[in-house]
Amino acid sequence: MSSKDGTFLHGGNMAEYKTKQREMILDYMIKNKDIHVTAEMIINYFRLHGTPIGKSTVYRNLDRLVEENAVRKFTIEDGVSACYQYAPDGSRCMEHYHFKCSECGRLFHVQCDFMNEICEHVYKEHKFVIDSSKTVFYGICEECRKNLEG
Repeated sequence: MSSKDGTFLHGGNMAEYKTKQREMILDYMIKNKDIHVTAEMIINYFRLHGTPIGKSTVYRNLDRLVEENAVRKFTIEDGVSACYQYAPDGSRCMEHYHFKCSECGRLFHVQCDFMNEICEHVYKEHKFVIDSSKTVFYGICEECRKNLEG
């Protein structure tokens, strides 16, 4: 049996089930809005909490959420798993930099005039334009540093 949009239905519940999975994934993204997450992190989370979601379902729903501007997709380099982050109202990271904590995984959005000066210097002296939307500095956040020191 299929719906008008071509979605295959098992007993009439498949479309509803997909919606529930999408909502579960979106809820996970919202709860983890301060960090970049991978599809594998999402899969592991739901498996550990007794509600496994298949890999293709996670990727399909993440792709849809990206298309809907609810989630941003970050691909740092080829061959490395993409990261995703909740992006309320389709917000974009075009005019600022990112600091990512190597300990807790939190992502900080940083507006910094000094970093802008560095970009200007790089352009003037080296003829290279830095894309701030893809620039991530890795280190240890203040909270983790205190935990490591204490």
